[in-house]
Amino acid sequence: MTTSLILKNTPKPALPALENATVAHFAWSDIIEETHVDPETLLSRPNSDKAPIYACPEGAGPNAEDCPHTIEEWTHTVDGKGESALLLGSGFVATPCVEILSKAGVQVTVACRTEASAKKLAGGYANTKAISLDVLDAAALEAAVAQHDVSISLVPYIFHANVIKAAIKAKKNVVTTSYVSPAMMELDAEAKAAGITVMNEIGLDPGIDHLYAVDFIDRTHKAGGKILSFKSFCGGLAAPENSDNPLGYKFSWSSRGVLLALKNNAKYLEDGKLMDISGVDLMATAKPYHTGFIGFNFVAYGNRDSTGYTERYHIPEAHTVVRGTLRYAGFPEFIKVLVDMGFLDETEHDYLKEPTAWREATKQLVGAKSSSENDLLAAISSKTKFKDEDHKARVVAGLKWLGVLADKKITPRKNPLDTLCATLEEKMNFEEGERDLVFLQHKFEVENKDGSQNTVTSTLCEYGAPIGSGGPSAMARLVAVLQVLNGTLSEKGILAPMTPKINNPLMKELKEKYGIECKEKILQ
Repeated sequence: MTTSLILKNTPKPALPALENATVAHFAWSDIIEETHVDPETLLSRPNSDKAPIYACPEGAGPNAEDCPHTIEEWTHTVDGKGESALLLGSGFVATPCVEILSKAGVQVTVACRTEASAKKLAGGYANTKAISLDVLDAAALEAAVAQHDVSISLVPYIFHANVIKAAIKAKKNVVTTSYVSPAMMELDAEAKAAGITVMNEIGLDPGIDHLYAVDFIDRTHKAGGKILSFKSFCGGLAAPENSDNPLGYKFSWSSRGVLLALKNNAKYLEDGKLMDISGVDLMATAKPYHTGFIGFNFVAYGNRDSTGYTERYHIPEAHTVVRGTLRYAGFPEFIKVLVDMGFLDETEHDYLKEPTAWREATKQLVGAKSSSENDLLAAISSKTKFKDEDHKARVVAGLKWLGVLADKKITPRKNPLDTLCATLEEKMNFEEGERDLVFLQHKFEVENKDGSQNTVTSTLCEYGAPIGSGGPSAMARLVAVLQVLNGTLSEKGILAPMTPKINNPLMKELKEKYGIECKEKILQ
């Protein structure tokens, strides 16, 4: 079942550089959750001038021949009827939120830690104002939340509970894109008692993935069938024609979150066996993933703990349950070498506090005899394993491309991870005219009521669009916000799109008002 977005076609706009290029994909809050970064790290992480604390990511992808449905233009005709929304957080995903809500007639207040950031986001949009607000200031947060009908929390997940507590006190609704954390779920009874709706996990992943997974599973069960296997993989990538670097990847936000996510463990069910993969071994487990589109050359690996979806999706019969990440082939092998070299380490070193030559920094990192290329490569080879000489040649070419064997000065950020990130962000950002893509696919193995079996895929494939055009993640989030405002989504408590009652109205509006329609395909 191939879930592809059907969108209105208009002349294709050029991407106006990194800050304006987007498929609204994972909210920054979701990426922070993936990495389990502590608050102090968040507040002090490098490159904050380019990626403010409440910034949101990301994107990238394939050729039009394989994936013809391109985000070109969205029309926004919903009627906000003068309701008000507090948008907590600024950055990548926040911009289309402001535009769509503004056009819908909603009174929008953009709240950031600095008023300058809020004004930059709010500027130029009707019925929108900016304020300075620190979510750690409980009194100020409560006052702001109380003045609005709904709060949209795009702040890092660790602060969502603060927002929900303020909303409970004020009896106001909340929408987030993040996974429901234990701290948030502990507030379920209080939210129900206050009579408020706290809608979570509504973007692309999590969000649209839930809508169509739950829908297909529900229909299969009602027809007397069983889900034997459920696999779901999603990736934000550079379009193939723009995947011209060793990782086949480009950053539309801080690279730190991407790299830190690679350190997470993965846990999933595979053929009835519990697989528990440590972060250091994760890249070695990546396998080719066949989407049904021969133009793609993907690999897939697990993402955090998928085992809970046996219960969340009501598929206890499934022998395989895995959710994970898609990348282009070659990405895992190159990342594995960087891990083995020590580049994902966050330990501070004196040699990374001054702008020394990269080859000297790499010498210290890998313990080479000298900073000559031969000695550096010998030390690297002692720390990692290459499949063959061709693999080694590709990796060495990639390291040379990055410049870590050269005389160019590092941008010192005290530890290997952040020092590497400085170079990645310099060399692997999207350029003007380049495209990004997001690719999401569910793959179900089904046993029908009559005992026959088949495989069904559900695929979403989206190219990037200029900022403000929206995108599937932005549209799903805003439909949820507007349905909370108009009462269509009225269940109380800490919610996620896990039931037809919640999901069906969202799916209906995404299809009818925004042209987002998912199609199913049975593989032969």
